Amino acid sequence: MRIETRAIHAGRAPERGTRDVVPAIHQSTTFQKADDGSLPGGYLYGRPNNPNREALQEALASLEEGAEALAFSSGSAATLALMHSLVPGDHVIAPDDAYYGTAILLNTHLRDWGLKSTLVDMRDLRAVERAVTPATRLIWAETPSNPMLHVTDIRALAAIARKAGAFLAFDNTWATPLLQQPLKLGADVVMHSLTKYLSGHSDVLAGALVFREAGPLLVKASAMQREGGSVPSPFECWLTLRGLQTFPYRMRAHCENAQRLAEFLSKQAKIEAVHYPGFASHPGHKIAASQMSAFGGMISIQVKGGQAEAFKVCATVKIFTHATSLGGPHSLIEHRASVEGPTTKSPANLLRLSIGLEHADDLIEDLEQALEKL
Repeated sequence: MRIETRAIHAGRAPERGTRDVVPAIHQSTTFQKADDGSLPGGYLYGRPNNPNREALQEALASLEEGAEALAFSSGSAATLALMHSLVPGDHVIAPDDAYYGTAILLNTHLRDWGLKSTLVDMRDLRAVERAVTPATRLIWAETPSNPMLHVTDIRALAAIARKAGAFLAFDNTWATPLLQQPLKLGADVVMHSLTKYLSGHSDVLAGALVFREAGPLLVKASAMQREGGSVPSPFECWLTLRGLQTFPYRMRAHCENAQRLAEFLSKQAKIEAVHYPGFASHPGHKIAASQMSAFGGMISIQVKGGQAEAFKVCATVKIFTHATSLGGPHSLIEHRASVEGPTTKSPANLLRLSIGLEHADDLIEDLEQALEKL
């Protein structure tokens, strides 16, 4: 089945008894046992499992074409669960421009716990190879990167990981399984912040890991989910399943709008740079075109001047909302350096744009009037 069909049908079956086509929300935290102590419904308690979470995990595994998925309370919780599936003394290689929350985890909590890490420019494959040590157990990457939209060669990293005897994990939040499928290109694990495109309405906080094979890493991460208890609520699972049904069509609209806005912004005299892998001039365009079916709904721009000029754009847009996050129907604009703090690698004049589902002409007119005020 094509992804559009799986997005609607995977993980869903008519409710037993009532035969609801739309799954019910199972809010119960505990489930009745039979007289002999067995579990006729298959569920014991809401932390180890829940019907809504089970359905969501089945759907996510189908969309990424993986063996199994695990849902968590956020993307960061999913990341942390995977890292905690390693052991103290193990070594992780990650991008030097990784999502700043991931870098914080690696440089604080995980470092103090005993996990070693090296951050490198993932575009430089020789730098990745040089970073490999006998203790390297995981290579973590994301492409396109947040917020500079750097592109990493998934196939090449998979080859490095195999040679090192390490697992390869990819944050696929920005690309989604519609545009890019790292598991097919050699990755072992995919992470999603379900908060973004897959739920798609800026009303869910959840994350997930999807595994190519049902091996020891899955077993360990599953134990972290089950015993650690960082799981999404039944309602959030239900909302995400609802959002998944339309995500392929929403994602195409995000991409179409982003391409048009990127082209408009590239012609503006008050814009210093537009970072978007859909341009043939983008350093990573050739690799992106080989592993993505389209180039996503995210754009980063650098406004001529500095932070003051960037903030003025945020203050004068009328349709774009000055807010964090991405992947919802509303177009958002954000100054990343001020969010990421003193360790940021984002230029002071950089704005990250999450292109929503409004009409592209309205978004162009909104940015045009804001740039005119600079």
